[in-house]
Amino acid sequence: MSQQAAPDRLVELRRDLHRHPEPAWREFYTTARIVEELERVGVDDLYVGPDAIAEDERMAVPDDEELDEWYEQAREEGADEGILEQLRGGYTGAVAVVEKGEGPTVGLRVDIDGLLRGESEDDDHVPAAEGFRSEHEGAMHACGHDAHATIGIGVIEAVKETDFEGTFKVFFQPGEEMIAGGKAMAESDHIADVDDLLAVHIGLDHPTGEVVAGLDGFLAVSHFLAEFEGEPAHAGGQPNEGENAIQAVATAIQNLYAIPRHEDGATRVNAGKIGGGTATNIIAERAHVEGEVRGETTELKDYMKERAERALESAAEMHGCTVERSTNGEAPSAESDQELVDAVGAVAGETDGVENVIERDELGGSEDATYLMRAVQENGGRAAYVGVGTDHPGGHHTATFDVDEDSIPIAIDVLAGAVAALGERRP
Repeated sequence: MSQQAAPDRLVELRRDLHRHPEPAWREFYTTARIVEELERVGVDDLYVGPDAIAEDERMAVPDDEELDEWYEQAREEGADEGILEQLRGGYTGAVAVVEKGEGPTVGLRVDIDGLLRGESEDDDHVPAAEGFRSEHEGAMHACGHDAHATIGIGVIEAVKETDFEGTFKVFFQPGEEMIAGGKAMAESDHIADVDDLLAVHIGLDHPTGEVVAGLDGFLAVSHFLAEFEGEPAHAGGQPNEGENAIQAVATAIQNLYAIPRHEDGATRVNAGKIGGGTATNIIAERAHVEGEVRGETTELKDYMKERAERALESAAEMHGCTVERSTNGEAPSAESDQELVDAVGAVAGETDGVENVIERDELGGSEDATYLMRAVQENGGRAAYVGVGTDHPGGHHTATFDVDEDSIPIAIDVLAGAVAALGERRP
């Protein structure tokens, strides 16, 4: 297979998406642009917004006011109003279907959301220097999802030109960064008939020209919010009359980090964000902590989650407070199937621009593509998570992250070739 520079229209699309990063369930402009491109390319079926997901399975959905602000911003930036109307209420994302005769159903999952972090303005940061830096202050495509969405479009175009026989589905998934959208897509009807599923990520500290045929080591994860409520009092005059919510949070955090490690594998816990109180001379009646637990397996994550919940409840009781807990995002662990790893590796080894093929590597983080992977596997299918290297000057989730656009056509060629090969391998 030959590999060429990314077509100008794909570079333009990636840069347009980079200028308009949107976080979970606020990907209004992003989804609208993806739908416009899908209509240009031509697909047999297109499911948008609520038709693409299981509506009741969304996690970490912002309140209506915030959704409306992002919706209006997308409209002002020129997003197609007819498409936007289908997304109202935060029902973002899309599923595109290409029918090419009798054969297996092969899926590709790409994520589309941005991160809530600012982007570098330095002159040596390519998006800043070339005029496609984020226009949304405090939001950025700092993990390559702008490239992922573009790759999804490119693979559809390429698969249409191959000899693949069967059905090809691309899942343009919202909300990965908050572990909030994978379950909603995995619980939709669109995943039920998928025989083979590929997911893709660029970078991950692999250079341009390197392909990882199967990524593993996904830590199962659960994000939590714990809101404590006590009783206010004057800190000087009647401190004994208060029930201190901040003290309860402090105790909870200490006890979260004291959860014992497990003999069966790696576990993680982190209290990432705290807040509360109103003044230095008032016993705080409200405080909160946001955090996460992870495990090498889903069972280990559940172990950490159960003990974290116990720590939160006990801290509240100890200090005379109540606590309300909620899960803001969650994903299981998953493993790539060897047959798909072999198929991707074989194609990558014959793709121009690929200089090195690694059979497997460990991700070391979490990803809610695992929901889709496990859904396919539990239905008797196969799944693999593919890594496509890209030279990135800053680490993932940093202000200087960027992608080498030469990695986009490599990803398209490898994935389209793998899809075509899977059609041949499973009649």
